[in-house]
Amino acid sequence: MYVPNIVLDIHNLLKSIDVKAVVVGGYVRDRIMGLSGSKDIDIEVYGVNDIETLKTTLERIAPVHEVGKSFGVLKMTLNGYDLDISMPRTESKTGSGHRGFSVVLQENMDFEKASLRRDFTMNAIGFDLESQSYLDPHGGQEDIAKKRICMVNKESFIEDPLRILRAVQFAARLGFTLDDDTLVLCQKMVKNKMLDELPKERVFDEIKKLLLRSKKPSYGFKLLDEMGALYPELEALKGVAQNPKYHPEGDVFTHTMLSLDVMAKEPVADEKEQLILMLAVLCHDYGKPETTELIDGTIRALKHESAGLKPTKLFISRLTDELNLFENVAPLIEHHLKPSQFYAQKSKASAIRRLSVQVNIERLIAVARADFLGRTTKEAEEGIYKAGLWLRQEADKLEVLRKSPQPFLGGRDLIALGLKPGILFKEILATAYEQQLDGTFKDDKEARKWLEGYLGTIS
Repeated sequence: MYVPNIVLDIHNLLKSIDVKAVVVGGYVRDRIMGLSGSKDIDIEVYGVNDIETLKTTLERIAPVHEVGKSFGVLKMTLNGYDLDISMPRTESKTGSGHRGFSVVLQENMDFEKASLRRDFTMNAIGFDLESQSYLDPHGGQEDIAKKRICMVNKESFIEDPLRILRAVQFAARLGFTLDDDTLVLCQKMVKNKMLDELPKERVFDEIKKLLLRSKKPSYGFKLLDEMGALYPELEALKGVAQNPKYHPEGDVFTHTMLSLDVMAKEPVADEKEQLILMLAVLCHDYGKPETTELIDGTIRALKHESAGLKPTKLFISRLTDELNLFENVAPLIEHHLKPSQFYAQKSKASAIRRLSVQVNIERLIAVARADFLGRTTKEAEEGIYKAGLWLRQEADKLEVLRKSPQPFLGGRDLIALGLKPGILFKEILATAYEQQLDGTFKDDKEARKWLEGYLGTIS
């Protein structure tokens, strides 16, 4: 198995003091699966008497961070790699929550016993740097080959409910299934409300991995449903009927999952940007359970866009206290039908400019595209969202694709004409901006000429 030179340097250094180094965890799993690029590497060391000796030795190579020292873990950052170097240990549950653990370092413990604290067999494989061979006491390689997620040890698994969510996001990211025993145990843990012990930031970390690293995040949410852990806002979408003309795929939950998978396939360079788009798609129809009704024999969900804002805010608040996340997602939900509506109406430049004041149009097109293609209509299966292509072209021509127009006129222009700052300033500038959005003037010069004429009408 390939390991970077810096890991081999650490191995050679530790070997000089009769300490054995074993690479463990996700890096080993990914290499076995033929995946590369991971910059996080865990190294477990055997034969060292105490954490201070380990720290002093490692400092010969580079500075050592003591963030996880109480858990027997030291951290180093070298050549772009984040390294966790740890002593073997046992963990036992002493209370609720993620801090309710007692950790005992045991330098004489062997790898098989130390690996019992790990979550899944695929994450409990070690690579012995001395013998250049795998250590696999729980059959992790076989489970990887069979694309199967299996817990290592029932007693240790149940002590950390976060492992329920780790199972979900790993399944969605890797395309693996949960073995029956692991699934049943997760269901029991959910039924016993063990997820309630977790702080929301730890939960959100796993949900972000599900949304950002999965090719098919719908699989993860369906697995949450199977475990009885689906969020109530998503649960509410199940069974909500839609007009089969536009949604032959079925209920709102089915459509949402299809749309989410479409969005997951779109490359987005910035992780924060991708999170905003994924959450917007996940929540875009949260207003339908409240608004769906049969009108003159047709299933309609009038004003479901605005009705979806309240449940979206509640949903995001369950996940995180990041206040600006909802503020970024909300406009995309409120206006997600606009691209299709504007295309059908061939809306004028003024309407597109006004839309850019309310929402980032480039983001909106991405969300609307996922909404449109997340169906089983003939048009959706063609994979082309004509409304999005049209709106992108029009918004780009108007230079409002990613931002709203900057006002041509400001307070300095009013002062230059002899006006004194006051309430009237705001009213004049608001009127001027409306005229700018309408296309009454197209540059600073035309704007000032309009202003002189307008002031003459109100003097």
